[in-house]
Amino acid sequence: MDDVAIKTSRITSKGQTTIPKEIRAYLKSNVIEFDVVEGMVVIKPVESVGGSLSRYSKKHVPLKDVREKVWEGVARERSGKKAS
Repeated sequence: MDDVAIKTSRITSKGQTTIPKEIRAYLKSNVIEFDVVEGMVVIKPVESVGGSLSRYSKKHVPLKDVREKVWEGVARERSGKKAS
Protein backbone atom coordinates (compact mmCIF):
# COMPACT_ATOMS: atom_id res chain seq x y z
CA MET A 1 0.00 0.00 0.00
CA ASP A 2 1.98 2.87 -1.31
CA ASP A 3 0.28 5.98 0.06
CA VAL A 4 -2.10 4.52 2.65
CA ALA A 5 -0.88 4.65 6.24
CA ILE A 6 -1.12 1.60 8.51
CA LYS A 7 -4.51 1.46 10.20
CA THR A 8 -5.78 -0.59 13.13
CA SER A 9 -9.22 -1.95 13.92
CA ARG A 10 -10.70 -3.87 16.84
CA ILE A 11 -12.35 -7.28 16.34
CA THR A 12 -15.60 -7.56 18.31
CA SER A 13 -16.70 -10.61 20.30
CA LYS A 14 -18.85 -11.52 17.27
CA GLY A 15 -15.77 -11.53 15.03
CA GLN A 16 -16.71 -8.30 13.28
CA THR A 17 -14.46 -5.37 12.46
CA THR A 18 -14.68 -2.08 10.59
CA ILE A 19 -12.29 -1.68 7.70
CA PRO A 20 -11.08 1.93 7.69
CA LYS A 21 -12.44 4.11 4.87
CA GLU A 22 -9.00 4.63 3.31
CA ILE A 23 -8.45 0.86 3.10
CA ARG A 24 -11.94 0.26 1.62
CA ALA A 25 -11.22 2.89 -1.02
CA TYR A 26 -7.93 1.17 -1.84
CA LEU A 27 -9.65 -2.24 -2.17
CA LYS A 28 -12.25 -0.86 -4.64
CA SER A 29 -14.59 -3.74 -3.74
CA ASN A 30 -17.15 -4.44 -1.03
CA VAL A 31 -16.38 -8.17 -1.13
CA ILE A 32 -13.08 -9.40 0.25
CA GLU A 33 -11.32 -12.69 0.79
CA PHE A 34 -8.86 -13.63 3.49
CA ASP A 35 -5.71 -15.65 2.96
CA VAL A 36 -2.84 -16.63 5.25
CA VAL A 37 0.54 -16.20 3.59
CA GLU A 38 3.73 -16.96 5.50
CA GLY A 39 1.99 -16.40 8.84
CA MET A 40 0.37 -13.11 7.81
CA VAL A 41 -3.34 -12.54 7.12
CA VAL A 42 -3.83 -10.95 3.70
CA ILE A 43 -7.09 -9.27 2.67
CA LYS A 44 -7.73 -9.22 -1.07
CA PRO A 45 -10.57 -7.64 -3.04
CA VAL A 46 -12.90 -10.00 -4.90
CA GLU A 47 -13.77 -8.54 -8.29
CA SER A 48 -16.36 -11.14 -9.31
CA VAL A 49 -18.71 -12.29 -6.55
CA GLY A 50 -20.17 -14.98 -8.81
CA GLY A 51 -16.75 -16.49 -9.35
CA SER A 52 -15.92 -16.42 -5.65
CA LEU A 53 -19.12 -18.26 -4.73
CA SER A 54 -18.97 -20.87 -7.50
CA ARG A 55 -17.30 -23.47 -5.27
CA TYR A 56 -20.44 -23.48 -3.08
CA SER A 57 -22.80 -24.10 -5.97
CA LYS A 58 -23.96 -27.66 -6.56
CA LYS A 59 -25.44 -26.91 -9.97
CA HIS A 60 -26.76 -24.03 -12.01
CA VAL A 61 -30.46 -23.36 -11.53
CA PRO A 62 -32.04 -20.74 -13.80
CA LEU A 63 -33.51 -17.77 -11.92
CA LYS A 64 -36.86 -18.42 -13.62
CA ASP A 65 -37.03 -21.88 -11.98
CA VAL A 66 -36.07 -20.54 -8.55
CA ARG A 67 -38.63 -17.72 -8.80
CA GLU A 68 -41.36 -20.16 -9.85
CA LYS A 69 -40.65 -22.49 -6.92
CA VAL A 70 -40.66 -19.60 -4.43
CA TRP A 71 -43.97 -18.25 -5.77
CA GLU A 72 -45.52 -21.73 -5.57
CA GLY A 73 -44.47 -21.87 -1.91
CA VAL A 74 -45.92 -18.43 -1.22
CA ALA A 75 -49.21 -19.37 -2.91
CA ARG A 76 -49.38 -22.61 -0.90
CA GLU A 77 -48.65 -20.78 2.32
CA ARG A 78 -51.31 -18.14 1.70
CA SER A 79 -53.92 -20.71 0.71
CA GLY A 80 -53.18 -22.80 3.81
CA LYS A 81 -52.24 -25.90 1.79
CA LYS A 82 -49.37 -28.14 2.83
CA ALA A 83 -46.41 -28.81 0.55
CA SER A 84 -46.74 -32.03 -1.44
